[in-house]
Amino acid sequence: MVMLVVCGLKREARVLEKAQVCVATGTTFDVSPDVTAIISVGIAGALAPDLKVGDVVVAERVLTENEAFETDSRWTSRLATQIPDATIGAMLGRGEIADSAEVKALLHQSTRAVSVDLESHHAARAALTKNLPFAALRVISDRADQSLPPATLVAMKPDGGIDLGRVLGSVARHPLQIPALIRTARESEKAFAALLRCVEVLGPGLGCPYLG
Repeated sequence: MVMLVVCGLKREARVLEKAQVCVATGTTFDVSPDVTAIISVGIAGALAPDLKVGDVVVAERVLTENEAFETDSRWTSRLATQIPDATIGAMLGRGEIADSAEVKALLHQSTRAVSVDLESHHAARAALTKNLPFAALRVISDRADQSLPPATLVAMKPDGGIDLGRVLGSVARHPLQIPALIRTARESEKAFAALLRCVEVLGPGLGCPYLG
Protein backbone atom coordinates (compact mmCIF):
# COMPACT_ATOMS: atom_id res chain seq x y z
CA MET A 1 0.00 0.00 0.00
CA VAL A 2 1.29 3.42 -0.97
CA MET A 3 0.40 6.93 0.10
CA LEU A 4 0.97 9.79 -2.32
CA VAL A 5 2.03 13.14 -0.87
CA VAL A 6 1.57 16.18 -3.12
CA CYS A 7 3.68 19.29 -2.52
CA GLY A 8 5.00 22.21 -4.55
CA LEU A 9 8.69 22.62 -3.74
CA LYS A 10 11.66 20.30 -3.95
CA ARG A 11 12.61 21.40 -0.45
CA GLU A 12 9.20 20.26 0.83
CA ALA A 13 9.75 16.94 -0.91
CA ARG A 14 13.08 16.42 0.86
CA VAL A 15 11.40 16.95 4.22
CA LEU A 16 8.54 14.62 3.35
CA GLU A 17 10.81 11.78 2.27
CA LYS A 18 11.50 11.28 5.98
CA ALA A 19 7.90 10.01 6.30
CA GLN A 20 8.66 7.07 3.97
CA VAL A 21 6.02 8.02 1.44
CA CYS A 22 5.80 8.58 -2.32
CA VAL A 23 6.15 12.30 -3.07
CA ALA A 24 4.90 14.19 -6.14
CA THR A 25 6.08 17.75 -6.70
CA GLY A 26 3.94 20.22 -8.62
CA THR A 27 0.41 20.37 -9.95
CA THR A 28 0.69 17.64 -12.59
CA PHE A 29 1.30 14.10 -11.39
CA ASP A 30 0.28 10.51 -11.98
CA VAL A 31 -1.57 8.38 -9.44
CA SER A 32 -0.32 4.82 -9.75
CA PRO A 33 -2.70 1.88 -9.17
CA ASP A 34 -1.04 0.97 -5.86
CA VAL A 35 -1.77 4.39 -4.27
CA THR A 36 -4.36 4.01 -1.50
CA ALA A 37 -4.50 7.57 -0.11
CA ILE A 38 -3.47 11.12 -1.07
CA ILE A 39 -2.43 14.03 1.14
CA SER A 40 -1.34 17.58 0.31
CA VAL A 41 1.49 18.78 2.56
CA GLY A 42 3.73 21.84 2.45
CA ILE A 43 3.79 25.55 3.14
CA ALA A 44 0.94 28.00 2.51
CA GLY A 45 -0.06 31.62 2.79
CA ALA A 46 -2.37 32.71 5.58
CA LEU A 47 -5.77 34.17 4.78
CA ALA A 48 -7.10 34.24 8.33
CA PRO A 49 -5.61 37.27 10.14
CA ASP A 50 -4.93 35.37 13.37
CA LEU A 51 -2.56 32.83 11.81
CA LYS A 52 1.17 33.30 12.38
CA VAL A 53 4.21 32.04 10.50
CA GLY A 54 4.83 28.44 11.59
CA ASP A 55 1.20 27.74 12.48
CA VAL A 56 -0.22 24.46 11.17
CA VAL A 57 -3.50 24.17 9.28
CA VAL A 58 -5.37 20.88 8.83
CA ALA A 59 -8.06 21.04 6.17
CA GLU A 60 -11.66 20.03 6.75
CA ARG A 61 -12.23 20.88 3.10
CA VAL A 62 -10.34 22.31 0.11
CA LEU A 63 -12.02 24.99 -1.98
CA THR A 64 -11.58 26.48 -5.41
CA GLU A 65 -13.54 29.27 -7.04
CA ASN A 66 -16.39 26.86 -7.82
CA GLU A 67 -15.57 23.54 -6.12
CA ALA A 68 -15.44 22.11 -2.62
CA PHE A 69 -13.59 18.90 -1.76
CA GLU A 70 -14.23 17.39 1.67
CA THR A 71 -11.31 15.73 3.40
CA ASP A 72 -11.52 12.28 4.95
CA SER A 73 -12.97 12.80 8.44
CA ARG A 74 -11.11 9.93 10.09
CA TRP A 75 -7.73 11.01 8.73
CA THR A 76 -8.38 14.68 9.48
CA SER A 77 -9.35 13.81 13.05
CA ARG A 78 -6.14 11.84 13.52
CA LEU A 79 -4.03 14.72 12.20
CA ALA A 80 -5.79 17.14 14.54
CA THR A 81 -5.21 14.80 17.48
CA GLN A 82 -1.53 14.33 16.77
CA ILE A 83 -0.98 18.07 16.19
CA PRO A 84 -3.35 19.53 18.79
CA ASP A 85 -2.39 23.17 18.22
CA ALA A 86 -3.31 23.00 14.52
CA THR A 87 -6.06 25.19 13.10
CA ILE A 88 -8.87 23.18 11.50
CA GLY A 89 -10.51 24.96 8.60
CA ALA A 90 -10.96 25.35 4.86
CA MET A 91 -7.99 25.68 2.55
CA LEU A 92 -8.17 27.53 -0.75
CA GLY A 93 -6.50 26.09 -3.83
CA ARG A 94 -5.51 28.69 -6.38
CA GLY A 95 -3.64 28.88 -9.67
CA GLU A 96 -1.49 31.85 -8.67
CA ILE A 97 0.22 33.11 -5.54
CA ALA A 98 -1.80 35.42 -3.30
CA ASP A 99 0.86 38.10 -3.38
CA SER A 100 -0.60 40.99 -1.40
CA ALA A 101 -2.42 41.66 1.84
CA GLU A 102 -5.30 43.13 -0.17
CA VAL A 103 -5.71 39.98 -2.28
CA LYS A 104 -5.56 37.77 0.82
CA ALA A 105 -8.21 39.85 2.56
CA LEU A 106 -10.54 39.58 -0.43
CA LEU A 107 -10.01 35.82 -0.68
CA HIS A 108 -10.67 35.34 3.01
CA GLN A 109 -13.82 37.45 2.85
CA SER A 110 -15.19 35.65 -0.21
CA THR A 111 -14.32 32.05 0.75
CA ARG A 112 -13.76 32.05 4.54
CA ALA A 113 -10.76 29.82 3.85
CA VAL A 114 -7.95 30.19 6.38
CA SER A 115 -5.01 29.45 4.07
CA VAL A 116 -4.12 29.35 0.39
CA ASP A 117 -1.70 27.27 -1.68
CA LEU A 118 -1.12 26.15 -5.25
CA GLU A 119 -1.38 22.35 -4.99
CA SER A 120 -4.06 21.18 -2.56
CA HIS A 121 -6.97 21.43 -4.99
CA HIS A 122 -5.09 19.35 -7.55
CA ALA A 123 -4.43 16.67 -4.93
CA ALA A 124 -8.07 16.77 -3.81
CA ARG A 125 -9.35 16.45 -7.37
CA ALA A 126 -7.06 13.48 -8.03
CA ALA A 127 -8.27 11.76 -4.86
CA LEU A 128 -11.91 12.31 -5.83
CA THR A 129 -11.30 10.98 -9.35
CA LYS A 130 -9.66 7.83 -7.97
CA ASN A 131 -12.12 7.52 -5.05
CA LEU A 132 -9.28 7.64 -2.52
CA PRO A 133 -9.19 9.15 0.99
CA PHE A 134 -7.74 12.65 1.01
CA ALA A 135 -6.26 14.96 3.64
CA ALA A 136 -4.30 18.19 3.66
CA LEU A 137 -1.85 19.75 6.10
CA ARG A 138 -0.08 23.03 5.51
CA VAL A 139 2.29 25.27 7.49
CA ILE A 140 1.93 29.04 7.26
CA SER A 141 4.91 30.79 5.67
CA ASP A 142 3.47 34.31 5.21
CA ARG A 143 0.84 36.15 7.23
CA ALA A 144 -2.45 37.50 5.91
CA ASP A 145 -1.30 41.11 6.37
CA GLN A 146 1.99 40.48 4.59
CA SER A 147 2.60 41.32 0.91
CA LEU A 148 5.28 39.29 -0.84
CA PRO A 149 8.29 40.87 -2.57
CA PRO A 150 8.36 40.57 -6.39
CA ALA A 151 11.25 38.09 -6.42
CA THR A 152 9.19 35.44 -4.63
CA LEU A 153 6.63 35.51 -7.42
CA VAL A 154 9.17 34.42 -10.06
CA ALA A 155 11.33 32.17 -7.89
CA MET A 156 9.68 28.78 -8.36
CA LYS A 157 10.45 26.59 -11.36
CA PRO A 158 7.76 24.23 -12.73
CA ASP A 159 9.65 21.29 -11.17
CA GLY A 160 9.59 22.86 -7.70
CA GLY A 161 13.14 24.12 -7.71
CA ILE A 162 14.26 27.71 -7.19
CA ASP A 163 15.32 29.77 -10.20
CA LEU A 164 18.17 31.82 -8.72
CA GLY A 165 18.71 33.71 -11.95
CA ARG A 166 15.17 35.04 -12.00
CA VAL A 167 15.40 35.96 -8.32
CA LEU A 168 18.61 37.92 -8.88
CA GLY A 169 17.12 39.58 -11.95
CA SER A 170 14.11 40.70 -9.93
CA VAL A 171 16.37 42.07 -7.20
CA ALA A 172 18.39 44.00 -9.79
CA ARG A 173 15.22 45.57 -11.16
CA HIS A 174 13.67 46.26 -7.75
CA PRO A 175 16.49 46.63 -5.19
CA LEU A 176 14.20 48.19 -2.60
CA GLN A 177 12.61 44.76 -2.05
CA ILE A 178 15.77 43.38 -0.42
CA PRO A 179 14.68 43.92 3.23
CA ALA A 180 11.31 42.28 2.50
CA LEU A 181 13.04 39.43 0.70
CA ILE A 182 15.32 38.81 3.68
CA ARG A 183 12.29 38.80 5.98
CA THR A 184 10.49 36.39 3.69
CA ALA A 185 13.48 34.04 3.64
CA ARG A 186 13.73 34.15 7.44
CA GLU A 187 10.03 33.36 7.84
CA SER A 188 10.30 30.58 5.27
CA GLU A 189 12.98 28.96 7.43
CA LYS A 190 10.60 29.09 10.39
CA ALA A 191 7.85 27.48 8.33
CA PHE A 192 10.10 24.68 7.11
CA ALA A 193 11.25 23.99 10.67
CA ALA A 194 7.60 23.65 11.69
CA LEU A 195 6.92 21.39 8.71
CA LEU A 196 9.78 19.12 9.73
CA ARG A 197 8.39 18.92 13.28
CA CYS A 198 5.00 17.89 11.88
CA VAL A 199 6.57 15.14 9.80
CA GLU A 200 8.51 13.89 12.82
CA VAL A 201 5.41 13.94 15.06
CA LEU A 202 3.20 12.17 12.53
CA GLY A 203 5.85 9.61 11.64
CA PRO A 204 5.84 7.20 8.69
CA GLY A 205 2.57 7.40 6.79
CA LEU A 206 1.73 10.89 8.12
CA GLY A 207 -1.07 9.67 10.34
CA CYS A 208 -2.97 7.90 7.57
CA PRO A 209 -5.36 5.30 9.03
CA TYR A 210 -5.59 3.37 5.78
CA LEU A 211 -2.07 2.03 5.50
CA GLY A 212 -0.80 -1.30 6.67
